[in-house]
Amino acid sequence: MVVMGDHEDRHAAFAGKPSDQGDHVAACLAVERASFDRWRAAYQQHGVAGLENRKTIPKNPANRTALEIVEKVLHLRRTDHLGPLRIVWYLARYHAIKLSDAGVYRILKRHGLSRLPGGTRFRKIHTKRYEKQVPGHQIQVVVKFLTFDGKDGKPVRRYRYTAIDDATRVCALKIYDRHSQGNAIDFIDTVIARVPFRIREVRTDNGREFQAKFHWHVEDQGIRHVDIKPASPQLNGKVERSHRTEEKAFYQRLTYTDDVDLGAKLAEWECISSFSRTHGAFNGKAPYEAPKSTAMTGTLGCLISAPSLQSF
Repeated sequence: MVVMGDHEDRHAAFAGKPSDQGDHVAACLAVERASFDRWRAAYQQHGVAGLENRKTIPKNPANRTALEIVEKVLHLRRTDHLGPLRIVWYLARYHAIKLSDAGVYRILKRHGLSRLPGGTRFRKIHTKRYEKQVPGHQIQVVVKFLTFDGKDGKPVRRYRYTAIDDATRVCALKIYDRHSQGNAIDFIDTVIARVPFRIREVRTDNGREFQAKFHWHVEDQGIRHVDIKPASPQLNGKVERSHRTEEKAFYQRLTYTDDVDLGAKLAEWECISSFSRTHGAFNGKAPYEAPKSTAMTGTLGCLISAPSLQSF
């Protein structure tokens, strides 16, 4: 008896067999006559290739993700290293495309992108997480040192002051050409005038720009000033984490020309960060869309119709 095996066995069974022996051959292969006839028709039409096992799924399933959506998913993964959930948020916000995170993961896995490339940093938990519930309860302030290539090829050093509200992630940014307490005081006054809520506490590191003169200026405004422990940047984790986000989403796409252009682009990024960019802490919503921010009133500091991330 001929035992059914791979397509070579089927080929041997079909070769030279007249059609009137179909019942006998099907019995030898231990299959139904209908299966034998289907195999024989495939063999006569495509040869040995027609006898290879194939998937039973349709070639073009109706619920398959459209090719243009797949290309967008792969582009976001390759260029920005976004995870499945952030890709879902991005597509929903900027392209009105609804896709599940499981569907995004299947697309990434099918194209060999389910794992981030080597060297990608992962979040580390240093201390117990906390989160303020009231806007203005705590504002985290730090300074980021920036170095650009000037027109004459010489490095240009600038200092970007950043303030982020712990509860809402609303931010305020400003560039200075000097690193001093005077600029720190000017920045905190800008923050007080810009944010639409009362500030109760300002949290800084122990840098020279946040010493006695700055401390007493903040206290005179009725705001408590707190220094974090030395060598503990995780205690200002919200604002420190924003620096890494900006490094990938803003500064890598920025070309320095002059301070006026830098200030304009930074103001645009501030609007994007507060009004447009999705945040994981708010399940894909922007800071001013989060429930904690809906009750805030007053001057918002920039237009609601902020530009999209694609402008960079």
